[in-house]
Amino acid sequence: MSIINEILTFNETFVEEKQYEPFITSKFPDKHFVILTCMDTRLVELLPKAMNLRNGDVKIVKSAGATLNHPFGGIMRSLLVAIYELQADEIFVIGHYDCGMSAVNPDKMLAKMVDRGVSQDTIDLLNYSGANLYEWLRGFDDVTENVRNSVEMIRSHPLVIDSIPVHGLVIDPSTGRLDVVEDGSK
Repeated sequence: MSIINEILTFNETFVEEKQYEPFITSKFPDKHFVILTCMDTRLVELLPKAMNLRNGDVKIVKSAGATLNHPFGGIMRSLLVAIYELQADEIFVIGHYDCGMSAVNPDKMLAKMVDRGVSQDTIDLLNYSGANLYEWLRGFDDVTENVRNSVEMIRSHPLVIDSIPVHGLVIDPSTGRLDVVEDGSK
């Protein structure tokens, strides 16, 4: 059975048995904040538990490395929607130790793309067009510095008002311990 068939079979039972009922909530975060965090699988359940969060408490935006690459990209737009449309009053940027983005090598990733069928001509064209794939795909060396950079990009964004605290933390994906990098309330 393919993964999509497994999911749809499970989902049919989930809906028929009304297993969704414990998760019913509104679209507005009860605790009035939004989290930008990494897409790492270890954080799916650990991060909310480590922060005492339940379904409906917060908005969660995920990106590789909890990295904000561009002040006018989709991640920043999501944070702005959370603030101005969904009643979030604070932002938490939460990276994690042992992040896969710290090991990303653009040359190796581009080689994997070619191995899986992306033509070298396409990569060359994108680089020639100014995409700078090497910089865009590059990981980071220091998770704390990466969190600090994302926090600073959010804080200095012209559409984020000064009264919105922006916090930076790093979570240990083994224990759930949170280390403060930037306390936005100070």
